[in-house]
Amino acid sequence: MADVRSMSLEDIAARIDAIAAEPDAAQAAERADELLALGEGILEIWLTAHDKVPTGDKVESFRLLALHRQGARGEPSFNACRETCRELVYHYNLVRLDPAHPDTARRLRLAAMVARHMALFVGGKLEVAGLGEFCCAARPLRQQEAAAETV
Repeated sequence: MADVRSMSLEDIAARIDAIAAEPDAAQAAERADELLALGEGILEIWLTAHDKVPTGDKVESFRLLALHRQGARGEPSFNACRETCRELVYHYNLVRLDPAHPDTARRLRLAAMVARHMALFVGGKLEVAGLGEFCCAARPLRQQEAAAETV
C-alpha cells in the first residue's frame, strides 16, 4: 500500500481505478484497508486545502467519518458526500467481515467506485465552491462547460 499522505488527488484516483480494474479477492482485506485509507486521503486533501489539520479522531470507529464531520463544519454543501463516506465504510465492513464471500470481488469493485465518486466530488468542490448544493450532480461544472462550448 502506498503512502496516501504523499499522494495527490489524481494519484489517489489512479490507484482507486487500478483496484477497481483488478479487484484481487485473494488480498481482499488488504484492498479494503487500502480503499478506506485512500478515502481518508481524499478528505485529508480537502481539509488541508482549507487550512485545517486533519483529525485523528474516529466517529463510529472510523476516522473517515470523523474527517467528513470535520470537513463539513462551516461548509454545509460538503454534507453531500456524507452518504458516500458511509457507503465506503459499508463496503469495507462487508469485505473485512467475510473476505471469502463469493461476492468479495464485486464488493471491492463497488467500494472502489464509491471511493472514486468521493474523489470526483472533492476534486469538483475544490474547483467550484458551490458544488454539492445540487447533490453531487456537478451541475455548476456542467453549466460552465456548456457555456464554454457555446462561445
